[in-house]
Amino acid sequence: MAITKKQTNQKMSPRAANTVAPTKSQSPLNQSQKPQKSKIEKEPMPMGKMNYILMGVSLLLIVLGFILMSGSSNEGATFNNDVFSSRRIVVAPLITFLGFLCMIPAILYKGRKDTAPAVATATKDEEPQAPTSNIIVKSK
Repeated sequence: MAITKKQTNQKMSPRAANTVAPTKSQSPLNQSQKPQKSKIEKEPMPMGKMNYILMGVSLLLIVLGFILMSGSSNEGATFNNDVFSSRRIVVAPLITFLGFLCMIPAILYKGRKDTAPAVATATKDEEPQAPTSNIIVKSK
């Protein structure tokens, strides 16, 4: 049984049935045309410079806390009192915890926006003018 062209188009999707293979002149790889460079749009960074500075300081506090916690341990039959020093069980954990607490505002910091209204300055010859308003006041 032979399939006719009409039956073939019915089996294919409408998009595939209407497509035509590109000719040599329509080919996207034509030698005379140069490939177009796509413009890569620069997306804004998710955080600002100040966020990264604050996160770096927080990370340094965390690392400093872990360094202060390190030290020698008990070895064998000898007991080392340095294991229970206030530096290792009080100061270092507080510094580490402070580093983790500082990381939260470092991530959430938005920065200042220049929303201050521009102030008009008058030159020597001009007198400052009062700001105008769009409100019309009717008198009786």
